[in-house]
Amino acid sequence: MPHRVANFFRSSTHSLEHQVSNLTKKSSGSRRRASPPGSGRTTGSELVAYVSEEELDDSHAPPYVPRLKMGDSRTSSFISDSHKEKDHGHHHRLSFPGMHFGRSNKESHVHAPASLDWKLESPPIVMYGSVENSTGALLSGQLFLNIKDEALEIESFTATLNIRVAQKKPFANHCAECTSQCTEIKKWSLLEHPLVMMKGQHSFPFSVLMEGHLPASMETPLVSITYEFKAEAIPRSNGITTIPPIKLEKALDVKRSLPASETPHHSVRVFPPTNIKASAHYPHVIHPIGSYTLALRLDGIAKLNPRVNTIEYWKLKKLTWRLEETIKTVAPACGRHSPKLGDSTEEPQHKKGIVRCDTRVIGEKTLFSGWKSDYTNANDAKVELELEYSLGKHARSACDTKSQDGTEVSHQLMVEMVVSQEWAPVNKPSLVTHTGVGRILRMHFGTILTERGGIGISWDNEAPPIYQDVPPSPPAYSHETNLHSDASIAEMIEPLDGALAGSPVQRLAEEERGSFRGHRRASSEGR
Repeated sequence: MPHRVANFFRSSTHSLEHQVSNLTKKSSGSRRRASPPGSGRTTGSELVAYVSEEELDDSHAPPYVPRLKMGDSRTSSFISDSHKEKDHGHHHRLSFPGMHFGRSNKESHVHAPASLDWKLESPPIVMYGSVENSTGALLSGQLFLNIKDEALEIESFTATLNIRVAQKKPFANHCAECTSQCTEIKKWSLLEHPLVMMKGQHSFPFSVLMEGHLPASMETPLVSITYEFKAEAIPRSNGITTIPPIKLEKALDVKRSLPASETPHHSVRVFPPTNIKASAHYPHVIHPIGSYTLALRLDGIAKLNPRVNTIEYWKLKKLTWRLEETIKTVAPACGRHSPKLGDSTEEPQHKKGIVRCDTRVIGEKTLFSGWKSDYTNANDAKVELELEYSLGKHARSACDTKSQDGTEVSHQLMVEMVVSQEWAPVNKPSLVTHTGVGRILRMHFGTILTERGGIGISWDNEAPPIYQDVPPSPPAYSHETNLHSDASIAEMIEPLDGALAGSPVQRLAEEERGSFRGHRRASSEGR
């Protein structure tokens, strides 16, 4: 407001810094005064107010204030208010925003006395088999604490592995407890007592067996499941400055691989009241990357009508396939929002939460051709086709899973065919007439979407055999020798040259060959 602000006159020929230096040299009183008459920039009809140098704050810059004319009503109110302030002896300081003498806006860099890093030594975390049969997966690695100072005392060093379930549609909106639930899987205390560590790198191993019932990592429109690994080293303060904790946070990708059958799945569908029968061969287990083939055959698509001597056909006009993903989860309620059931005398029973369901399409395609039709024989008319299907290029799918908290993800392949009825005389099958009757044939095939298993060996099968599982040693050789076999072996041994000539092995071989020749000579003479 005009009566609460003291105006400054800024000279066009002097900079702001020059005005501040001139004001600090003056030693006038601490009261506000009007500008002297005859100033180069002021006229008789203008009034400009100044502030004394004692009221100047060096930490701010003055803003530009417009002049006030004598004829203005605001000028008279400003003059009257200024006289009142003189009587009461009030002093009002003005700040200079944007001016900082000897200070910087940027925060000073804080020296980190240590840093944390890690290295995983175990293979990718893949759980093989279903939730009921899986033995889990191993996670092992090392934490590296790199001390940059000459010495640093670490008060505690801990690491935790948590699973976090975040609900996209929670039980109660804007409630952190209903939105996110964190469960601790494993905690490591890497230091039992405070320890002074010297400069260099210090390693701390860790390992855990993740149980097979744990769900895989996923990101869906309803729920997301992530695994968080956190490590924290707390240095001891030296009494002068407080050293912040040294932290490390990483996310783990946990997958599940379900076994696939070697033979394709066979399914047969019948569509009454027609005689159409569909036979399909397709793989029951698919993977996020890759394409798969469904072989489909339609039988019973032609019927002979002997009364009017015509043939009725069902012709395939359009085929559409879709891969659908169904997500089901339970949004739990926290203690504050959980509705209580029963009487007040009984123990309060809390509901688990609200069931959320969502279905989305992760791949689809429509075909208007590409199949083979054979209507030559009415009793053996058929339509055959092989269609390739896969997930969409940018589809963010989740693998099949079923966890203990109620989260369930399933997939199915939907095939929809549009057929129309036509008829033609038996003698002239080319004279086709449309009857205007059409039907939609829809089939659903249960499909399992899972990650590829790689080598497909669980951690318990990779372990070396223990002492009790070592098989017996090979059988010992018999003391009985066959003369003919020994003689044949002796003949196959070639004489050794060089340094081995005349050695005991060479002499023994020559003796064996001589005895064998003598034995053969004696046997021939006896004959």
